[in-house]
Amino acid sequence: MELLAQNLLNGLTIGSFYALVALGYTMVYGVLKLINFAHGGLFMWGAYLGWTFLTILGFLVARTGPFALVPVVILVMITVGLMGVLLERIAYRPLRGTGRLPPVISALGAAFILESAARNLYGASYQVYPTGVDLSGRFNLVGNLTVSYTQVLAVVASLLLMALLYIYVNYTRTGTAMRAVSLDHDTSRLMGIDVNRIIGIVFFIGPALGGAAGVLVALHYGSFNFTLGWTFGLKAFIAAILGGIGNIPGAMLGGLLLGGVESLGAVYLGSQWKDVIAYALLALILIVRPTGILGERVAEKL
Repeated sequence: MELLAQNLLNGLTIGSFYALVALGYTMVYGVLKLINFAHGGLFMWGAYLGWTFLTILGFLVARTGPFALVPVVILVMITVGLMGVLLERIAYRPLRGTGRLPPVISALGAAFILESAARNLYGASYQVYPTGVDLSGRFNLVGNLTVSYTQVLAVVASLLLMALLYIYVNYTRTGTAMRAVSLDHDTSRLMGIDVNRIIGIVFFIGPALGGAAGVLVALHYGSFNFTLGWTFGLKAFIAAILGGIGNIPGAMLGGLLLGGVESLGAVYLGSQWKDVIAYALLALILIVRPTGILGERVAEKL
């Protein structure tokens, strides 16, 4: 029983990362019906920018501690969010109204550009976060059930950011405008909503959350390289589909569920089966319920 609880706890940690990144996919799909494949690259840049800012801070300040993560994460979120806005303005907005295929091709091209830029600037070797912000160490919860300080930070930060996003989307005027734009662009314009502004906000918030997730993932695993965006981004995309693409609570649920299933599968079947389990779960949900767990079937406009 303790082994099961320990692995579920580990799965919750990974699942919270998946959920945080999946929110970026689902928000963009909700307003543009576009799969933003470049989102994984923005998430990866969050990890690199966090490493960069912490390294610079280490040169400027004699001693840095875990509390240095707070301003660094905020700065990373702002920077990656602005990168997302720039990406939308250059790669997606000119192709709006040209059909679904050109924006998807543009998204794939942007993803390769982001990955190649990171590899060329930082190199192909793995980067390790400065030891000054190390949160090593574990403590007991119940009996032999242990949790690391990094896990606590990751889960609490992820759940807090997801809760704030949920409140923002459901209880603010801008959030109401987002939900209106996700239903119909033309009607939203007739109601006085600046659709381009709302889409820009979505492209800021989604990548900003992905950037925060990049820092947390790099801290949790200890090292990372330029392939982080593809490996982790694809799992987050599966989580978004699993919960219901375009549905914010669905992205949260899908991420936590995928993390739990992967963690249990790795223990009872072997870690080499993790990817098989994730893609098999994707195939199963597409066959049984294509709209996802919390997704709703909507009429397609002709």
